[in-house]
Amino acid sequence: MKENQIDLLKRIEEKYAAIDQNPDTHLEGLVWAKPITYWDYIQPEALLNLQVQRTTLPDEMVFIMYHQINELLFKMILWEIDQVCLSETVDAPFFTEKLRRISRYFDMLSSSFDIMGDGMEVAQYMKFRNTLTPASGFQSAQYRIIEFASTELINLIDNRFRKDIDRNTPYEHAYNHMYWQAAGRDHATGKKSTLIRLFEEKYKEEFLRKMEHYNTRNLWTKFKTLPEEVKNDISLINAMRHYDRTVNVTWVMAHYNAAAKYLESGNKKVEATGGSDWKKYMHPKYQRRIFFPDLWSTEELASWGENL
Repeated sequence: MKENQIDLLKRIEEKYAAIDQNPDTHLEGLVWAKPITYWDYIQPEALLNLQVQRTTLPDEMVFIMYHQINELLFKMILWEIDQVCLSETVDAPFFTEKLRRISRYFDMLSSSFDIMGDGMEVAQYMKFRNTLTPASGFQSAQYRIIEFASTELINLIDNRFRKDIDRNTPYEHAYNHMYWQAAGRDHATGKKSTLIRLFEEKYKEEFLRKMEHYNTRNLWTKFKTLPEEVKNDISLINAMRHYDRTVNVTWVMAHYNAAAKYLESGNKKVEATGGSDWKKYMHPKYQRRIFFPDLWSTEELASWGENL
């Protein structure tokens, strides 16, 4: 037996001994294991059978696949965010590299709206969208979790209620005053739309757990706990700013403009499928979502989302 093979067997024995397993059992299992193939590993058949149309209109397939691609990218984004949030120690190069990866995913999302914006006939969209009510892209749970993981809850609260909320506020109270609640809730009466009600029935308990989970380990809190020399790293600051603007302005406006192409194509006002006032919900100058407020100047904060 060659020396490198002896060393390899020793490492295998050490690996399985560490978890109280018999290495001989695992080695024998390799004798009977099938060779891995692309289709076994990637599961394309399963993936390509997840697109189920509600209508016979061909361009609905574009709409479905585009949103499923978004969800896969959201999963990739959360995967990278968690590597920062859950690490005990983080230096500037590691933090910067992860933010650059995350931003590339959102850059891809921002530029990809042309696929949907120019890839569907307006007439077809205006027909099949009626079968989607009250569903809405608003109901992407992963996107909400990305927000919880990116910044402190106060930065996601509706501007009208921030003065009454702090770190001691119960999570449920904070949840009920998230900026996006305004898209489907009458704060005067407390009545919630079907859009919000169904969304909460599915995800509210998970959201409350995620809010607590990320409360002190989100990207912004993580950044603020770094040593001063790390927080002053210009590459890291630029990566933070790029991510903030990409998510909360560039990507949002790409979505906004794609929606406007279809919803403003006729002569009458058209609501989003969920029934929300989509312009006020989506446009950054109204919601002013800013993940890392201390990294922007007073002038930049004042003009956030304007002149676009």
